[in-house]
Amino acid sequence: MEKTQGAERSGQRMLEGKVAIVTGSGGGIGRDIALAMAREGARVVVNDVGASLSGEGTDDGPAQAVVNEIRALGGEAVANTDSVADAAAGQRMVACALDSFGRVDVVVNNAGILRDGFFHKMGDDQWDAVIKVHLYGSYHVSRAAANHFKEQESGCFVHMTSTSGLIGEIGQANYSAAKMGIAALSKSIALDMRRFNVRSNCIAPFAFSRMIASMPTDTPEQRARVDRLKEMTPAKIAPLAVCLASDAAADTTGQIFAVRNNEIFLMSQPRPVRSVHRGEGWTPQAVASHALPALRAQYHTLDRSGDVFSWDPI
Repeated sequence: MEKTQGAERSGQRMLEGKVAIVTGSGGGIGRDIALAMAREGARVVVNDVGASLSGEGTDDGPAQAVVNEIRALGGEAVANTDSVADAAAGQRMVACALDSFGRVDVVVNNAGILRDGFFHKMGDDQWDAVIKVHLYGSYHVSRAAANHFKEQESGCFVHMTSTSGLIGEIGQANYSAAKMGIAALSKSIALDMRRFNVRSNCIAPFAFSRMIASMPTDTPEQRARVDRLKEMTPAKIAPLAVCLASDAAADTTGQIFAVRNNEIFLMSQPRPVRSVHRGEGWTPQAVASHALPALRAQYHTLDRSGDVFSWDPI
């Protein structure tokens, strides 16, 4: 198989001997991560239910097509078409890895759907579908792998979060809540499992994919933004995911990264910004007259992701 420049310099592929499960890898970001991990020596379980962007329908073609690509490169891969929203799916995916390759070392939680809508118009079905695939799905697959990672005292989780949750976005309450939940899930896994040499990190990817293709283009500004986002291909996300899954990132856990074209960001995590103290305690009136005025200068603005990442992709 072809090697990356770093691997060529070192003579050793970064994921040699490792087995990775990549959910939602029949296309987009997941496909490029699966291919990149295979190029770096990983044997890959390619999971994709073959659903539409809204989560409807199934098709085993996408997963098998990526398996065929990996095999054409000289790598090893198997297809899995379980839905991550199913509580038993994670167990079946891990069993697939163990049955096919004898171990599991890496879980990439990438599977996702969108069912956008303004919060005041959102239905329970829209909320449940997105939470189940993104947040429950990340939990199901991670939990299934956790005991194996614990027993072998090694393992790595890479979860896909989003600036829609970390910063904010209009019309995506379900997606944003799930993605913020995934960031907290990753941090909890990192804290709970570091004693077993198990790592967990997040990536907030900027990439033109089926999800971005669904964004509205009703105004010139929206069309211009989508055109800029088209420059960010899914392949730009894969190098960070591969590195985080490798032993080269052995000291990296509990972090949140973002990738935007050729830029990699380390994202902040909530910490106290400023405090006020009142020795005699607080009344509602004192909060209004003292606490809020003292804290107001440090209020966070009501930003969307595009307000913070406002420059053209580099």
